[in-house]
Amino acid sequence: MLKRLMNDHKHIAVLLNVLKNKQMKLSEGESINFTLVRDIVEYMQGYAERYHHPTEDIIYAYYLTHKANGSVDKLSADHERVGQASSALMATLNLILSDIVVAREKLIIDFAEYVALQKQHMEMEEREVFPLLSSGLTDQDWQLIELECQKAHIDAPFFQKQEQQEFESLRAYFTTSD
Repeated sequence: MLKRLMNDHKHIAVLLNVLKNKQMKLSEGESINFTLVRDIVEYMQGYAERYHHPTEDIIYAYYLTHKANGSVDKLSADHERVGQASSALMATLNLILSDIVVAREKLIIDFAEYVALQKQHMEMEEREVFPLLSSGLTDQDWQLIELECQKAHIDAPFFQKQEQQEFESLRAYFTTSD
């Protein structure tokens, strides 16, 4: 399961790099494809916030309950902050795509905060949380966790080989240059 989460992080990092490049272009006064940016954020909300983070939360809650003797669950709070930053950026993007004037500076700030927060979050997990889980959980623990995670376990829609209409424009971006 940790391997799957690390693989998710690799996929998310690719998308964050695209967002960072778009944010830098915007900062330099260039125009960007706001639909693509919205699609990336929408994907992140749809997959990372509905499946990836809940899976991490289930695993970490199990760890805290069975192995850590009452340690504080800062991971769920971090997931909440990431979700709030995602919602703020999505709201700004929806305003822009609805032809409502939004200050360029606000969008640049929302972009930068979102990307930085996502990257910091993944780095914290890989540096602190994943090693704890790897060393602290047994094969039997992972089997029990797997049972708890079955409902949350799906493949990331964008990275599946099968065609899915919902993320076709995002997939097209990665097969052509923007």
